[in-house]
Amino acid sequence: MLEKVDLNRKMGKKEYKEWMDDLQPKLSYLQRACKEQKIPVMIVFEGFGAAGKGTLINKIIEPLDPRGFSVYATAVETKEEKMHPFLWRFWTKIPSQGRIAIFDRSWYRRVLVDRFDGVTTKEQLDYAFGEICSFEKQLTDDGMVIIKLFADVSKKEQKKRFDKLLEDKKTAWRVTKDDLARNKHYEEYLAMNEEMLEKTDSEYAPWHILECTDREYAAAKMTEIVVSVLEQAIADKKAEQEKREQEKAKAQQKAQEIKQEKNALQEAETTAQKEQVLKSSVLAGVDLSKKMEKEEYKKELARLQARLSELHNELYKYRIPVVLAFEGWDAGGKGGAIKRLTQALDPRGYQVNPVAAPNDAEKTHHYLWRFWKQFPKDGHVAIFDRSWYGRVMVERIEGFCQEEEWKRAYHEMNEMEEQLAHHGTIVLKFWMHIDKDEQERRFKERMENPAKQWKITDEDWRNREKWDAYEKAVDEMLIRTSTTYAPWILVEADCKYYARIKVLRTVVEAIEKRLKEEKERK
Repeated sequence: MLEKVDLNRKMGKKEYKEWMDDLQPKLSYLQRACKEQKIPVMIVFEGFGAAGKGTLINKIIEPLDPRGFSVYATAVETKEEKMHPFLWRFWTKIPSQGRIAIFDRSWYRRVLVDRFDGVTTKEQLDYAFGEICSFEKQLTDDGMVIIKLFADVSKKEQKKRFDKLLEDKKTAWRVTKDDLARNKHYEEYLAMNEEMLEKTDSEYAPWHILECTDREYAAAKMTEIVVSVLEQAIADKKAEQEKREQEKAKAQQKAQEIKQEKNALQEAETTAQKEQVLKSSVLAGVDLSKKMEKEEYKKELARLQARLSELHNELYKYRIPVVLAFEGWDAGGKGGAIKRLTQALDPRGYQVNPVAAPNDAEKTHHYLWRFWKQFPKDGHVAIFDRSWYGRVMVERIEGFCQEEEWKRAYHEMNEMEEQLAHHGTIVLKFWMHIDKDEQERRFKERMENPAKQWKITDEDWRNREKWDAYEKAVDEMLIRTSTTYAPWILVEADCKYYARIKVLRTVVEAIEKRLKEEKERK
């Protein structure tokens, strides 16, 4: 890609002024249009040192409203950042709908500077490329516009600029030993950049090369690219909205026609067939008769909690993070299971995250954003009372997201959990399963007990009416998202004692297994 770039491209000052006088007002307008259309934008600057990325960033923000953008300079990972998965520090910085985030270097540092410096090993490289592509695909699928700009200069021009900076004490600090080393081994670093461009240039997030020998030409080309991409994004968004409105109208008309034409008997037969299929599902095979007597429960509870307390210290010692996600039927016993876990943990080392409907700020981001923010650093435990799986359950059933969104979510969640596991996180997901009769019994018990009435809401009863629809969604979720690195554990929860012990035992065994592997490795 770079070998065909003509680095001698230039632009006269008069031509440059004419270009910018035309483009900058457009860019200002497009920022407002993106805000109105709720389009989030990420502009990524990569390239060679001294290519002028800082100057280009200043030029791109010049016509923008400063209230609508943020600029992030990506340096060496901090101690805190190293204690999270690689992409955590970027997930936490993705812009909300209508805002622009500008990155002076980015997630590409891992496959460029860090690779050259030997921080990223050869074994880590392919996986890092995969994570990057997955990250960008997830964001763009959700409506993010990603503009990736590569600032290119020759070895000779780079050395010339380094020397000029070093001549002045006021600017010498900007040139590091690492910068000079990459210039000395320019051809080697160039090959790394070539490979990066080839492996991450995609239809959804293409690379744009900026010839940066002439600063005016580079700035004009950059501005023209950003304007062009944003104009297309706004046009696409408007076309998508019109298409959805048309499809909605057609669907409503079609539904009405089908309703009128359907034979009642056929409809009943079809329903019966569907129900029979569902009865052979994953949940249908769960043995809810499993029980545990109170005395045995007390004994096992004390033993497992004592062991978990010991293991929590070792998790911190070996810097192993843990993510525990709890899903299940309303009144399925999630809270009780979580309480028995936390009783054994050091409160300084865990965080329980109750997940409700997303707030206004969360709705303006990718749906996984709020969960990335809550994932634990190394050695800590994060417990989720409900989780990201709401997308393929309540949001699916209640129509809070489009069909294409919840269908895409299975793969996105698998990718996220794989990245957590790759970092070293223990990921366990519990489905607390009870039958419909047991749920009704618990609902009534809560309503009759003043101390527990707060636990039961009108929404719980409404959800119960959609039991069959939720059962179908849960089955599909369990099948599509139970993996070796983040398995679903089906917990037979009609008996609370049995359920709590199974959860505790599963967590203890998983931690013990991981610690054994860690100790053997060392």
